[in-house]
Amino acid sequence: MPLESAFLQDGSEVIAAGLLALRAANRRAGLWAPHIATQAGGMGLSLTQFAYVSELLGRSPIGHHCFNCQAPDASNMEILHRYATAAQRRQFLEPLIAGQVRSCYAMTEPNYAGSNPAWMNTTATQSSDGWILKGRKWFITSADDADFALVMAITDPEAPSRHARASQFLVPADMPGFHHVRRIKIMGEEGAGWFSHSELVFDDCRLPADALLGSRGAGFAIAQERLGPGRIHHCMRWLGICARVLDMTCRHGAAREVAPGQKLGTRQSFQHALAESRAEVEAARALVLSVAAQIEAQGQAAVRDRISLIKFHVAGVLQRVVDRAIQAHGAVGVSDELALSYWYRHERCARIYDGTDEVHKTVVARAMLAKHGLNIAL
Repeated sequence: MPLESAFLQDGSEVIAAGLLALRAANRRAGLWAPHIATQAGGMGLSLTQFAYVSELLGRSPIGHHCFNCQAPDASNMEILHRYATAAQRRQFLEPLIAGQVRSCYAMTEPNYAGSNPAWMNTTATQSSDGWILKGRKWFITSADDADFALVMAITDPEAPSRHARASQFLVPADMPGFHHVRRIKIMGEEGAGWFSHSELVFDDCRLPADALLGSRGAGFAIAQERLGPGRIHHCMRWLGICARVLDMTCRHGAAREVAPGQKLGTRQSFQHALAESRAEVEAARALVLSVAAQIEAQGQAAVRDRISLIKFHVAGVLQRVVDRAIQAHGAVGVSDELALSYWYRHERCARIYDGTDEVHKTVVARAMLAKHGLNIAL
């Protein structure tokens, strides 16, 4: 938290030395990659255990980065740990867990709905000695300083099932044909490094045969496996933001005078907004933790609709809680003196990435209706 002011005012590059020092100290203390198995170099926490950690680290915009469990690296580590070959582990996973490299996940494309991972234009065509990757991706988080990308591409366009048409590939950023085009401004802020979003072009990028992650045609299945635990991580991080925001709002209400001798916290409108935020946060927290426990006990497939439920619900709670806090803080709330405006800008996309609200609401509603005999094809 002492580094936040410099981060909010100037961006991550200004505090690079401080972040490196914190990351090094955490690694020496064994507080490193908490979501990864101990034999792979992490702390070996379960999904539910890491949910609590993610909530705490979410209280600061740079919390997860300091413990090497930030998105998109965290989920990339998880699927590499499960699907990578021994050679791929040595080249990509081990340096990533050690914090020596960064990664990105390239799925979303300009002309196709990012909420539909089975529909895209990027292709990987098999050649005599490997693959030829061609396509364009954008809004790729952390691509600016990524050392490699996990790329979704169509390999079998004629496969009977649309869910078997894509595969995933490990692509080093220094490969010929891998082009970082630009950082895309988000609400006026370009960002840099690990909190930026970029456009990438793969121009006849030639990949070796062993660049394929998992089996051919398994890209969609791997993506879905990545997203389930990832949504728990995100939701608990958002609730950590909410907890910090509520603390900030309470302190402000107890200290801010709105008239001589009268505190903001004495106003009923302030009190009601505060109570509404607390009720929403506590209910959302209980819901997310119950879904995390179900995923561990039954697997993702059994609770797919509940994973969608927490995704859109908690994203909405986050937006409302931050908005109320900004209103309570007044002008300083929209300035970069506090982290509120940062969260308001960057976390608005919580209702968009990893599936839009509308997509997840549809999943939930269809599951409910199916129990009453109305089966709607996806």
